[in-house]
Amino acid sequence: MSSDFEGYEQDFAVLTAEITSKIARVPRLPPDEKKQMVANVEKQLEEARELLEQMDLEVREIPPQSRGMYSNRMRSYKQEMGKLETDFKRSRIAYSDEVRNELLGDAGNSSENQRAHLLDNTERLERSSRRLEAGYQIAVETEQIGQEMLENLSHDREKIQRARDRLRDADANLGKSSRILTGMLRSGHSQINLVMKISYFLQVWEKRPCKGK
Repeated sequence: MSSDFEGYEQDFAVLTAEITSKIARVPRLPPDEKKQMVANVEKQLEEARELLEQMDLEVREIPPQSRGMYSNRMRSYKQEMGKLETDFKRSRIAYSDEVRNELLGDAGNSSENQRAHLLDNTERLERSSRRLEAGYQIAVETEQIGQEMLENLSHDREKIQRARDRLRDADANLGKSSRILTGMLRSGHSQINLVMKISYFLQVWEKRPCKGK
């Protein structure tokens, strides 16, 4: 299941990177290309929303003890999605204003100011995109470290279990040896008692009076 989530995650990262790049290009395109680009970004935003829904369903099926890390990542992706939608909305508003000004013949200082403002927003978007990519890389590396730690813990647990099994076998062997020694001691005591009885009998027999004398 986690492999399905990671597949959606990679698709989402690629898709949002493309959307960010296209939003940044909108202000610099000619009117006809801008219209086509806006339509294309709207379609990709819808695809990104569908990916988020699929990822959310995958997270709900993950066991509660393992769900925390994925839930945190989902919150980050939803925030990223909200920011993309806000940036796209601003870009569309600026695009609509520019189209209206061009239709009305108002291509003066106001248009230049808007263009400068949009370029500034574009630079901020690109910086935000780089920070998101860096954060995603850190999350992936953190997950890999966590998996390695779990594997090491599992290996150590197997070692401890084998040591316990050896101790149980040793205890069983000691118990068996103790029973054998106890049996040998009892047998030795019986033999000693028998020898002592025989010796006493022989001594009595030697001391008895002889009838011939």
